Amino acid sequence: MALNRILVADDEESMRWVLSKALKRKGFTVDLARDGDEALEMIQTAHYDLAILDIKMPGLSGLDLLERAREVKNDLLVVIMTAEASMKNAVEAMKRGAYDYITKPFDLDVIDAIIEKIEKAREMTSQVSLLKEELKDRYQLEKTIIGNSPAMRDIYKTIGKVAPSDITVLIQGESGTGKELIARAIHFNSKRIGKPFIAINCAAIPKELLESELFGFEKGAFTGAVERKLGKFEQANGGTIFLDEIGDMPIDLQAKILRVLQEKEITRTGGNQSIAVDTRIVAATNQDLEEKVRERAFREDLFYRLNVVPITLIPLRDRKEDIPLLVDYFLRKSCAEMEVPTKKCSEDALRLLSSHSWPGNVRELENTLKRAVILSSDPLLTSDDFAALRSHVGSLSRTDELSLEAQVEVKLRSCFGNLDKMESGDLYSMVLEQMERPLIRFVLEKTRGNQVKAADILGINRNTLRKKIQDLGIEVKKD
Repeated sequence: MALNRILVADDEESMRWVLSKALKRKGFTVDLARDGDEALEMIQTAHYDLAILDIKMPGLSGLDLLERAREVKNDLLVVIMTAEASMKNAVEAMKRGAYDYITKPFDLDVIDAIIEKIEKAREMTSQVSLLKEELKDRYQLEKTIIGNSPAMRDIYKTIGKVAPSDITVLIQGESGTGKELIARAIHFNSKRIGKPFIAINCAAIPKELLESELFGFEKGAFTGAVERKLGKFEQANGGTIFLDEIGDMPIDLQAKILRVLQEKEITRTGGNQSIAVDTRIVAATNQDLEEKVRERAFREDLFYRLNVVPITLIPLRDRKEDIPLLVDYFLRKSCAEMEVPTKKCSEDALRLLSSHSWPGNVRELENTLKRAVILSSDPLLTSDDFAALRSHVGSLSRTDELSLEAQVEVKLRSCFGNLDKMESGDLYSMVLEQMERPLIRFVLEKTRGNQVKAADILGINRNTLRKKIQDLGIEVKKD
């Protein structure tokens, strides 16, 4: 983390002027105080990353101010200046919490060296903090990729091949398929694991703000830019930046991303200095970028620079063999997060979940299971716990996405949901009769009343078909 705002407190106007000019030239915001009392008031009302204090000032001395300032803001870094190079002053300053101690007169290079040391220390602290959060995210929250289908096994192999290098990766797939998880897996298995992983959703940030979010800005670059701010590329320096939904990035900003890929440098908004960045780019999209290139909505040269190694995530509906694994994983995860006993899915619930088309993919499945865990008080989740889903998949608009068996099951549950209230009867024969009649009627209609052909399609004897037509009262229409 870079320093932004610095307070200089000294009763000598010439010293204030020299330090202010030198620090502002380096892009810092600098406030000046003429004595200790004024400096304390400023520290109490504004945020400072660093305070450079003279040891002897009217009112509060630099040492007393240091102590009072640390009480107000214990994270404030303080450098003490003095014209008296005594061991007593130096020891006292460090005892009271000063970051460093310098003797007047001093060369401005001394200040530069101190600031550089502070910024490196802050950057290391920031990276350690980010790494802790990422490792916590990885191991404690267990944000892992679940699936043993052939398609997922191919993706695991690709991750293993591309992760050790710095090659650019483009992850494509529908919303909810887990594109960010793949990007994190690439980062965590790379040589950059000790560095930051920074994710930014290009579609979630207004176009006019996206550039400054990515590249940062200098003080005064626009209204409200009261101090310098580092962008995501600088924050991810040495690590990985994940550009999610890059297909929504404005065309003019795409040129600047291309420059980062080619030149490995950025320029902050409102600045004119090129800043080198060592950041790996992993991009993702749910759109057809090749089509966008044809429509001139996406730069062709950027597409080819991003699409060095493409990884395509297939939707959940095309890897349904992974659903039982995902269900088990998300149930354990949700129960642990909510601190409730582990729940399981019954066979009928699992069949229903496996029959759904999951337009929202893995994210929709996770949310559906989480909702069932919250609402159900039973350890075994049945299809009744997914009533909304059952109603959804049973609607006419979605029956084409279900297997015939699943459609029949949904309809049976709709008609005979509460068997406890039914009297004893011939339910088996009744249901079979109601299934046979529309089936035979449908086949006869398609064969234009040709019973020989209909019997052949149904796989039954012609005499058997004739008897069923008679018993079921089916009218045969011939063209």
